[in-house]
Amino acid sequence: MNTDDKFTKQVETLDAYGRRKQLSVTDERPLTVYLNRREIVTLMTMGSEAGSLVLGYLKNQRLFDPQLDPSAVKVQVDWSVNAAVVTVPDNAVNEKTDLGKKTVTSGCGQGTVYGDLLKDLDAKPLPQPTISQSCIYHALNQLVPYNQVYRSAGAVHGCALLDENQEVLYFVEDVGRHNAADAISGKMWLDDVHGQGKWFYTTGRLTSEMVIKSVQMGIAVLLSRSGVTAMGIALAKKYNVILLARSKGKFFIVYNGADNIILDQMPRDERGRNT
Repeated sequence: MNTDDKFTKQVETLDAYGRRKQLSVTDERPLTVYLNRREIVTLMTMGSEAGSLVLGYLKNQRLFDPQLDPSAVKVQVDWSVNAAVVTVPDNAVNEKTDLGKKTVTSGCGQGTVYGDLLKDLDAKPLPQPTISQSCIYHALNQLVPYNQVYRSAGAVHGCALLDENQEVLYFVEDVGRHNAADAISGKMWLDDVHGQGKWFYTTGRLTSEMVIKSVQMGIAVLLSRSGVTAMGIALAKKYNVILLARSKGKFFIVYNGADNIILDQMPRDERGRNT
């Protein structure tokens, strides 16, 4: 059985030509998150990386001290009751987070952010690296074998963390790009992987939320197969995040950080000049 079958279901369909077919659709389940016995949120998720998703979500929402040692955290996911229970030391819980103020983000499935989106983002502009066109093409080529659930059933987004050599460290698919990003953030935290020198890839839009998550992870290169929003660009400029969108095959558009891109694979005309 395909390893992705547990995240999809077979349904009977009828197409425009009257043909009945059994097709795969992506599974989606509610997962209610509890932090020290307090109900926080219900996430709609495919469930492929539930433990990492929950930890990444709570960490990115600043609901517990990000400097907390992962060994002090316990996570129990019970799909029989669709719940995830996270236990941390009481003094590690951030009581200042305003759970009453929610922002419904532009993520697929409508992600939820607690408190002010930007007020608590106390981050300095990231060191902006110089990257080459050939490295961008290499990164995109490394991502080709992934997106297995998307190929089988669609209705998901994928996110990846790439290392300094543009090799894939993690790849996560979920029903929302915000879920996949939080799962990778959780994996980074558990594995003590830092964002410096890393690249982050998503199949989804580069909205303000995705740029914020990139900044929270300390990642200065954000690569997307899709488009961008104006606020995403504004935040990228503020925090020195290189934005590469519409990236697929041998094509990309730089929305921020153009001066840091080396075009070393430009096509040449018959006179040997760059076209």
